[in-house]
Amino acid sequence: MTTRSGMTTPSGGSVAAVDLGATSGRVILGHIGAHGLRLQHVARFPNRPVRLTEGPGAASLHWDVLGLWAAIEEGLAKAVAGVPALASIGVDSWAVDYGLQRGGRLLGVPYHYRDARSEAGVAAVHRAVPADELYRRTGLAHLPFNTVFQLAADREAGVLPLADRALLVPDLIGHWLTGVDVTERTNASTTGLLAAETGEWDAELFDTLGLPTSLFAPLVDPGTAIGALTPELAASMAGGREIPVTAVGSHDTASAVVGVPLADEHAAYISSGTWSLVGLELERPVITEAARAANFTNEGGAFGRIRFLKNISGLWLLSESMRTWDAAAGTDATRSSDLASLLAAAAEVTGPVAVFDASDDRFTAPGDMPARIRGWCEEHGIAAPTTRAEVVRSILESLAAAYAATLDEAERLSGRTITTVHVVGGGSQNELLCRLTADRTGRTVLAGPVEATAIGNVLVQALAAGLVPAGSSLEALRDLVRQAFPPVRYEPSAAAAAAAAAAAR
Repeated sequence: MTTRSGMTTPSGGSVAAVDLGATSGRVILGHIGAHGLRLQHVARFPNRPVRLTEGPGAASLHWDVLGLWAAIEEGLAKAVAGVPALASIGVDSWAVDYGLQRGGRLLGVPYHYRDARSEAGVAAVHRAVPADELYRRTGLAHLPFNTVFQLAADREAGVLPLADRALLVPDLIGHWLTGVDVTERTNASTTGLLAAETGEWDAELFDTLGLPTSLFAPLVDPGTAIGALTPELAASMAGGREIPVTAVGSHDTASAVVGVPLADEHAAYISSGTWSLVGLELERPVITEAARAANFTNEGGAFGRIRFLKNISGLWLLSESMRTWDAAAGTDATRSSDLASLLAAAAEVTGPVAVFDASDDRFTAPGDMPARIRGWCEEHGIAAPTTRAEVVRSILESLAAAYAATLDEAERLSGRTITTVHVVGGGSQNELLCRLTADRTGRTVLAGPVEATAIGNVLVQALAAGLVPAGSSLEALRDLVRQAFPPVRYEPSAAAAAAAAAAAR
């Protein structure tokens, strides 16, 4: 059998994707064969930040990487028990954060990107390299928690000189799996230390910032074999059998974009989860002053593509609001029935609600999100939402409005026309958000797959392991996604289309 993209039927086999998100992690088996592509969830576990006291009145926010590692080991053991002939393991996670090591030993608990310490690093970096020059070199949009700023903060605190290695989170997990140090290139592109035009470390920038060029491990591309499970892990979870570990698009958005069934250059994507990553897949970076002013970033993608996107707040606004309400009521904020009832109530809101700037820095840190939304509205002289249903509707309307503005900017900056928007990740299951996105953007929205990140992780492994024909294109792999996970279509409502036409006249 041959697919529409010309790829013959996959030879078949299974791989395991370790997918770590900002609020939860999972181990997922990907099965590829005559049936096409199929996912099997093996393990899911929470990813809760840890707050540590550093002194009187001082606290810091960290990732519980040891708890994550224990859950990963357990999940992979279940995966291997279910599929003894597992062909590969791949790991992806959120970007920018890292563990410092010396002689292979972890030096403390990795910081969470929402920790405030990086603010000192921003000032230190910009004293040495102005923001516009940093953008010209790296193509990376300014976010105060970018790796380069965190490293500068560690240097200012006297911690960095103790380390001989910095491993980004998925590379750290890969080190624990194999004992091998690498830095996967798509995630390296989020550090602010990779040259945008070459895709290699910017040695001059390292030197200017006083960072040792040996701090990061050698770069590898998605699909590169990292190594096999250590003998200890192979013995404990695989009966002594060596299982390869393969570099994937280890920045979760890089894997998610592989899993987006983009049909042509007129399609954009929104990877919708804790954050919303809104953008295009390009062949070359767009490094202009206009792109910098709009805070668009150029990050590496699998198959040598560029992810030209803007990072804006996502469903974090909703989850933090729910945590605030449930903390007050003493209930569990994670119950899906609570979310379902809130979304149903929000859909019934008929009057206008506040549309706020979802990218305002005040919404970045954990805390009372409804109070912050009220504060923003008061400062801008607009009526704040009062009921919970109105708060939820306000959040979703504000996200949809931000998506619309960002897509319009992406068209202007890239010269492309966008007619279709693919929404993947958890937000693709939010029918109200997808409908509002179609209305606000005036474009067709195709929702799904929800597990785009794991799918992209699986497909890169499958290609490397020979489970799909050698040399299969990215478009051929996406054809498998399209067949296995047909998207849900949302068109702009008649009222939205009429309003857009009137505004254009």
